[in-house]
Amino acid sequence: MDRKKFIQTSGLGLGLALVPGIANSKQLFVKTEPAGNLNPKIIKNKEGKVLNVLGDVQTHKLAGSETNNQIVEWVDDVEPGVGIPPHIHTMEDEIFRVIKGHVEIIVDGKSTVLEAGDTAFAPKNIPHSWKVIGTEKAKMITSAFPAGIEVMFKELAELPPGPPDFEKVAKICGNHGISFLK
Repeated sequence: MDRKKFIQTSGLGLGLALVPGIANSKQLFVKTEPAGNLNPKIIKNKEGKVLNVLGDVQTHKLAGSETNNQIVEWVDDVEPGVGIPPHIHTMEDEIFRVIKGHVEIIVDGKSTVLEAGDTAFAPKNIPHSWKVIGTEKAKMITSAFPAGIEVMFKELAELPPGPPDFEKVAKICGNHGISFLK
């Protein structure tokens, strides 16, 4: 049977099968409430809460409080040379999607350069790091699930400007299940 005939036949068959149900039904579509009383949200490109987390300028688009703690998502807008040293998360998985620039990411000892359109997945308990390479800024959408890490980012962003005190940074991160590797 050719494609056109299949579509015509299956559409007709589906229509005939539904007609008795439609005729006997008071309501064809049932409206349901979102799980956990979640509300839809549209976030435009220039919207979100901006945090400077030790040189990683993050615009938070979705927080755990808006997603029933399922996910947090932010956009990293990062200068060349900025990155996060090797570390391990014990509570959340992360997804990195590069929109612009070049980001070297190391996940479980394997180094890869991500370019616009590339994605990397770093599961919890697996060492990973990333760094912007080249001469242009990088833009990356990062998601972490479950949510919660945004609380740590807020604490890190509140540290005084200037070179970070690694002991303070490590303590804040450790309070949130993240440890740095030597």
